[in-house]
Amino acid sequence: MHFRSRDCAQTQYLPHPLLVITIANTKLPAQIIEASFYLQYAHLSLPYPIKKIFHNLLLLFVYKSYTKMGAYKYLEELQRKKQSDVSRFLLRVRCWEYRQKNVIHRASRPSRPDKARKLGYKAKQGFVIFRIRVRRGGRKRPVPKGATYGKPTNQGVKQLKYQKSLRVTAEERVGRRAGNLRVLNSYWVNQDSTYKYYEVILVDPSHNAIRRDARYNWIVNPVHKHRESRGLTAAGKKSRGINKGHLFTKTKAGRRHTWKKHNTLSLWRYRH
Repeated sequence: MHFRSRDCAQTQYLPHPLLVITIANTKLPAQIIEASFYLQYAHLSLPYPIKKIFHNLLLLFVYKSYTKMGAYKYLEELQRKKQSDVSRFLLRVRCWEYRQKNVIHRASRPSRPDKARKLGYKAKQGFVIFRIRVRRGGRKRPVPKGATYGKPTNQGVKQLKYQKSLRVTAEERVGRRAGNLRVLNSYWVNQDSTYKYYEVILVDPSHNAIRRDARYNWIVNPVHKHRESRGLTAAGKKSRGINKGHLFTKTKAGRRHTWKKHNTLSLWRYRH
């Protein structure tokens, strides 16, 4: 998107002063700066009020996006650019640190506070962060000497893939280690050639700070014991194919339940 100098000469107005201040004080992408000038100088056939509306809307977008970014937004953008020098250095140093620790250990604070807060974490009493590493790779069938004693279709031993994700495995192992806590959610933090590292958010159901909080005391109910082992967390529901939208009707009630319903013939004695 380019505009020529003669297009600017044909117009009788200059760029908005606030746009100049914003460009001077922030490092904006060249495309946004160019688009803002394009909206103001090009399309000369449009009425001036319409061009002014477009220009103000774009200016509002630039102002909101680049001058009002909070700390968590910066962390999110940094995490998104994993190939940047800062991210690569942090991941490499932290991965070395995680390898020296126990397989499951408690973290004093989340490594990704922006992600943890999105998933329900609060820096208050009753919330705990556990970090765990899970060995990468598929799932070899645990049979003696590769003998499955079955039909050829089930004789495979290697190159089998586990139906649950490694994140679900991490949640289950942490849930078994801390049996008195409830697993709320989890997220990826690092990985190397051998392991994947996750942080799991747990909640203490017996803590008064949780029992008195109307936003979190739902997890105190006994039906949420070991919800990670029953596929009730976000990662577990993803492995079960439970979500909203197109084609999720096939697994909404559960894969086996839907199969049984579709393969059962039910005839009423009195039918009309």
